[in-house]
Amino acid sequence: MIDIDANRARLRGEFIENYDDLVRNLARRLGSSDFAYEALHETFLRLDRVTEGGPLRSPLGYIFRIAINIAKDRQRAQSRRLGTSEDDVLLDIRDDKANPERVVEARSEIEALKRALAELPARPREVLHSISVEGQSAQQVATRLSVSIRTINGDLKLALSHCAKRLDCSLIRRLGGRRFRR
Repeated sequence: MIDIDANRARLRGEFIENYDDLVRNLARRLGSSDFAYEALHETFLRLDRVTEGGPLRSPLGYIFRIAINIAKDRQRAQSRRLGTSEDDVLLDIRDDKANPERVVEARSEIEALKRALAELPARPREVLHSISVEGQSAQQVATRLSVSIRTINGDLKLALSHCAKRLDCSLIRRLGGRRFRR
């Protein structure tokens, strides 16, 4: 019969001798080398509390099983626990469901935009649609309509200004084009 102190010494020796293999195998099993290092650190500390008095058939397997159990316990504890910052994030989630008031407002704005577009001459309306909705470049629209890029830019400015005025928005200049601002 092997005594408990001899088992502890043998396990510590196996642990130290096979540390790199334990880290590699545990990291592969857990999917994280950081998590493997943490689990192995705690495993080493627990080896001092081993109470097995009999001979161990596979000391390395015994050590690996302890490390796996520690890692599983930590994962369970971590998944059950939400920090206060995570609670705050969960409580701060906006409800993006359209309430009836927002639906009515959006429909009203769409109708106002349709009326503004209908008031535009055909070419500026076509230019605005081609560039803003279809994503065509000014050059592509100019080629298709057989006009200059300067004419396209003028038509686009006219269309945007008109729609902004009708929707009671101010037109601001940004990189990448004009945007509406309420």
